[in-house]
Amino acid sequence: MILPVVAYGHPTLRKVAKEVQPDHPDLEQFIADMFETMYQSDGVGLAAPQVNQSIRLFIMDVSPYADKYPEAQGFKKVFINPSIYKEEGEEWAFNEGCLSFPGVREDIMRKPFIYMKYQDEHFHSHDERFEGIVARVIQHEYDHTQGKLFVDKMSALRKMLLKGKLTDISKGNIDVFYRMTFPLQKKGKK
Repeated sequence: MILPVVAYGHPTLRKVAKEVQPDHPDLEQFIADMFETMYQSDGVGLAAPQVNQSIRLFIMDVSPYADKYPEAQGFKKVFINPSIYKEEGEEWAFNEGCLSFPGVREDIMRKPFIYMKYQDEHFHSHDERFEGIVARVIQHEYDHTQGKLFVDKMSALRKMLLKGKLTDISKGNIDVFYRMTFPLQKKGKK
């Protein structure tokens, strides 16, 4: 089932998400629905808060970047209860977008190497190092579980220049090809 993506301004996007327990109701179906939603929206990552579930879970399939970034080849994973405990290397810019911010893309600085503990969809524990585009997408999605957004990494001037566009996103005054929930949309407007 394709889930609606919540737009910028939705309160769930600013909450620190809760731990996921192994007995979480219908978790397997929820993960399948997240992948279906991500693919239908042309995304490479999706965090549970983006579909209005404030839990520490995100999914990724960065294989669309494989032509340019070898580490992305076949990289498709589920991350449950992630914890980034170390970032290293010199920050690099990449033009990021976000399904909760349709039409907004900005150069964002992030470190190229991360170390993270997480559980997979079977609740097996992992402690891994990730790099390059994979590390970048992980950092973006992980931020969602922390109540942080990629616009928080922009300069104050850039955010000020985007204010009108961000307000339009919150109100639903945009064209988007996937299902969304807009926090400030007036009732009856589609």
